[in-house]
Amino acid sequence: MNRQRSLPSLSASSDSATAKGNWRQFASPVMFDRLVGKLFWPLMLAAMLCALAGLALGLLILPPDAVQGNSYRILFLHVPSSWMAMIVYLAMAFWAIVYWILRTKMAAVMMQALAPTGALMAMLSLLTGALWGRPTWGTYWVWDARLTSMLLLFFLYLGFIALTRSITQQKRADQAGAIMAVVGAINVPVIYFSVMWWNTLHQGASISFKSGVSMHNSMFWALLLMVAASWLYCIAVALARARVIVLQREAGNRWARQRYASTVAQQQE
Repeated sequence: MNRQRSLPSLSASSDSATAKGNWRQFASPVMFDRLVGKLFWPLMLAAMLCALAGLALGLLILPPDAVQGNSYRILFLHVPSSWMAMIVYLAMAFWAIVYWILRTKMAAVMMQALAPTGALMAMLSLLTGALWGRPTWGTYWVWDARLTSMLLLFFLYLGFIALTRSITQQKRADQAGAIMAVVGAINVPVIYFSVMWWNTLHQGASISFKSGVSMHNSMFWALLLMVAASWLYCIAVALARARVIVLQREAGNRWARQRYASTVAQQQE
């Protein structure tokens, strides 16, 4: 009797290879450009809706606070911007580590794309904090541990932007920026834990894992909406900026020239 030898199935291995290919394709500048083109406006629209709802609730609907009066309303801008200033820098450090390990171009692009957005969030944190501090502490600025460390974070953002733009060779600029992003990330836990480590004027966190939420539910929902708006805005703007950086770096490739030509044609219509 002739026995037919069964051949091993290739479906599992081919599916695995396809899955890996699908994940890797997003590291391609072409696929990244297409992905951002589809995501930007939905993210921005969601950010605007969350911001409108949060501002309406926080600035117009909620009553004055029993202790701080109306000055507490600035916290609906101050808290999200402060959180995002720290989170964005940690994201920069993450992409710096990815760049060191994998040497992918997109990791370096994401580092540079995040920096201006993080600098904006840090500046908003400092400005809104000063506006809140004037009626609360009687002064716009004190050399408080949290304020000083946030100011240092703002300077780290500016230093990263200046460093990466002052080096003409792109690879060296990416390497120097990666080092600064990782080293500067040490300042982020200092900002967060400063009110616990030192005796400062800055009030403690109203939301924490240990004590939970120590604010009224209506205030919490307004803050949550503003945090969501900040997240969505930062993601959308950073992706859009990364898209521009990719086009600048890939300017010599055919797809980038076609992409630029199509954009110019759409603007002229």
